Amino acid sequence: MAQRYVRVETTTGQLHYGLLLLDRRVQVLDAPPWLKGQVTERYLEPETYRILPPCAPSKIVAVGKNYAKHAAELGGDVPSEPLLFLKPSTALLADRSSIIYPLQSQRVDYEGELALVIGDRCSHCTLEAAQAKIWGYTIANDVTARDLQMKDGQWTRAKGFDTFCPLGPWIVRNLSPGARLQTFINDNPDPVQSAYISDMTFPPDVLVAFISQVMTLLPGDVVLTGTPHGIGALHVGDRVRVEIEGIGALENAVEALPADLLHEQE
Repeated sequence: MAQRYVRVETTTGQLHYGLLLLDRRVQVLDAPPWLKGQVTERYLEPETYRILPPCAPSKIVAVGKNYAKHAAELGGDVPSEPLLFLKPSTALLADRSSIIYPLQSQRVDYEGELALVIGDRCSHCTLEAAQAKIWGYTIANDVTARDLQMKDGQWTRAKGFDTFCPLGPWIVRNLSPGARLQTFINDNPDPVQSAYISDMTFPPDVLVAFISQVMTLLPGDVVLTGTPHGIGALHVGDRVRVEIEGIGALENAVEALPADLLHEQE
């Protein structure tokens, strides 16, 4: 099994990067792994921590319509160059935490995606240099308020709600381009999304090189590479699971806005 790099919070509130072992203990690193963090002799027992999103990016750069069939299901063609948008870091959500269905929307969709984690400062990179800037790979769900996306004409609100970027549960260093991405809803064994990573119009190295011509990517930043066809609605009470071969599974439930937050909005 590939090494699984995690970011965790202990029951005492300490944050650590580490390696997740088969027995669920975490061997603590002395720094983020992309900053040359080394393993220490400290281990965290499973009951003493919770898994967080595996990095804390300065920005999340996302790519729209990067699979031809998904572009078609949205009623458009594949863009001639990568279509970029941003999600705020406050949208990040850990594995097994809940997506909150916002009051402003009546149509919230799942979008299972491969996510890239940047390991080194990247500005105006060549295609060859861009591949080396990708430190590792994880799983994302680009949750989208589809009705607001259509209404607003631009995507910031629809993509930016708190909890709208589940990420994790861990990072692996390498991934086969033939890996399959699948999304499942509740206990249905049939995936609602299923595609190969190689089906992307613009592969990871092309995306990183393109983005770096626009903005500097920093260590720990995240690039969402687009979702395949098969998007659909989520409802309160649903569970959505995104799986990528060679990484694992990212699962989140969908909940209504908690009563304490609902009271604040009244």
